[in-house]
Amino acid sequence: MPIRHRLLAVLVAVLWGLNFIAIHASLEQFPPFFTVALRWAPLAIAAVLFVPRPDVAWRWVVLYGLGFGMLQFTFLYWGMAAGMPAGLASLVLQSSAPFTVVLGAMLGEHLSARRGLGVLVAMLGLGIVGSQRGDVSAVWPFVLTVLGGLGWAFGNLAVRRARSSQPVRLTMWMSVVPPVPMLLLSLVVEGPSRIGDSLTSLGTSVGGTAIAGLLYTSLVATVVGTGIWSWLMARHPAGTVAPFSMLVPVTGLTAAWLVLGERPSPVEWFGCAVVVVGVLLTAGGRHTPQVADATQSRGNDASTSSSRSLASGSAIVARTPSVP
Repeated sequence: MPIRHRLLAVLVAVLWGLNFIAIHASLEQFPPFFTVALRWAPLAIAAVLFVPRPDVAWRWVVLYGLGFGMLQFTFLYWGMAAGMPAGLASLVLQSSAPFTVVLGAMLGEHLSARRGLGVLVAMLGLGIVGSQRGDVSAVWPFVLTVLGGLGWAFGNLAVRRARSSQPVRLTMWMSVVPPVPMLLLSLVVEGPSRIGDSLTSLGTSVGGTAIAGLLYTSLVATVVGTGIWSWLMARHPAGTVAPFSMLVPVTGLTAAWLVLGERPSPVEWFGCAVVVVGVLLTAGGRHTPQVADATQSRGNDASTSSSRSLASGSAIVARTPSVP
């Protein structure tokens, strides 16, 4: 893998890691379910107007949108709005990797001893991080973020089954699924009054930062990040590219420390390291640069991430990529 391509992979990981700071900024202004709808709406409009349909059956587009686009970000945004620190959220969302492995095994995919060990190690790391969320008010946001990782895993499985040779088109058309259901959910749960208040106060500095966060999430983390990642996946084996996604939580934790003043405890840092080791084990092994494998890895991380994520930014995504 040329140095220039490695630098591009690092750039994507940085873009996706910073996406969690952008999400935090958006949630300062908008309620979480409404924020999910706002995140996907511009991409949905662009997809319908300008992007040709992907080469997959509609059911895979819908299932990908439900898992990656709705479940992942509903729980992630809900968890962050409930108090999950942005930096730790970027790490805990990596639970999508072991979840993907386990769900794939349940559907008949081969589970090697290495990946089985990786699942156990990653879950141990998540347990260490979760053990530091002392009271119920701290545990609940953690649980919601883990459920976001599970939603991402469902999206990963849809991408695998779709086997699309056009991952960017698939990601763009997946964005058509979340906006309307999430808007309806927001109206029922969060209420028109809360939504209206968030829109009428956009003239403040917080509102301006929130809009910038939405633009970053939709355009930079999702479109730019996912586009570069898909380009790399088409040119290199998934096993070569995917490990770079582990720089996402490194960037997220560092940015949250510098920008938001978040300070994970030493035990949480140790748990984070254990999760990273587990995810690297699940993403390890020999891969061949086939279209299906590249598609699988993209769906895993990007987004998001990204999309991981469309994102996630995201997020994807990647080790099982997508945009957060």
